[in-house]
Amino acid sequence: MARVIAICNQKGGVGKTTTAINLGAYLAALGKKVLVVDFDPQGNASSGLGFSPRFLKESVYHALFGYLQHDAVIKQAPLMNLHVMPASPDLAGALIELMEVPDREFVLRRLLNKLRHQYHYILIDLPPSLSLLTVNGLVAADEVLIPIQAEYYSLEGLGQLLETVELINKNLLTNIKITGAVITMYNKHETLSRDVAREVRRHFPHYVFEIEIPRSISLAESPSFSKPVILYDPGSSGAKAYELLARELIRQEQEASGVLNQGFGSVTL
Repeated sequence: MARVIAICNQKGGVGKTTTAINLGAYLAALGKKVLVVDFDPQGNASSGLGFSPRFLKESVYHALFGYLQHDAVIKQAPLMNLHVMPASPDLAGALIELMEVPDREFVLRRLLNKLRHQYHYILIDLPPSLSLLTVNGLVAADEVLIPIQAEYYSLEGLGQLLETVELINKNLLTNIKITGAVITMYNKHETLSRDVAREVRRHFPHYVFEIEIPRSISLAESPSFSKPVILYDPGSSGAKAYELLARELIRQEQEASGVLNQGFGSVTL
């Protein structure tokens, strides 16, 4: 049964999609079956994995409303064990169509429940806003992973996001947990980055991942080549950081289930 994780931050430009793509790629490289669900109408996670939303005839939108079966929508990404349910511009219209659907907050959850037994991890890339799409993505998830950019402005919306999750749990009777926060765009040579990281670790009320994701040219360039960084520049600092994040996420799960850490196998492409 898949561990369904929504990757969410109501502030844009914090590395949310970069995290969805590259965390998913490294989990797959470590032997886990992974599905990345692009639930952002901009479709950046789709294009970053080789599927341009402009040319897609089948997308998560079509599976969401039953126009196509989910098997017809899911694509094989350019990495073994990694699949993507891509977005298309049609997804923007889903906001209007969902208003007429009974239990409209649970539509994505019903879809993913049909296929979660096929994967170890399902990562949902959510839009950088609080909309009905975002609520659907949160309700469909077991957990929320929050990327936090190493800048002070990125701290301002954290409380609101945590309150949103609490309200959804209370009003929709869900049990969404906080996987943790991961600090992104970190520069260890900058005082600001170090100060923000220290504040997050001191005050964030949930788990903060040990690894900080650095600013990396390779992470910025790889989407333009429609590849995760593991295929674009696996020796880069950004690639190594996402491998460590994937390992830490797996270790977190093992420790929670009481499984002793026996070490991890090597990354395979």
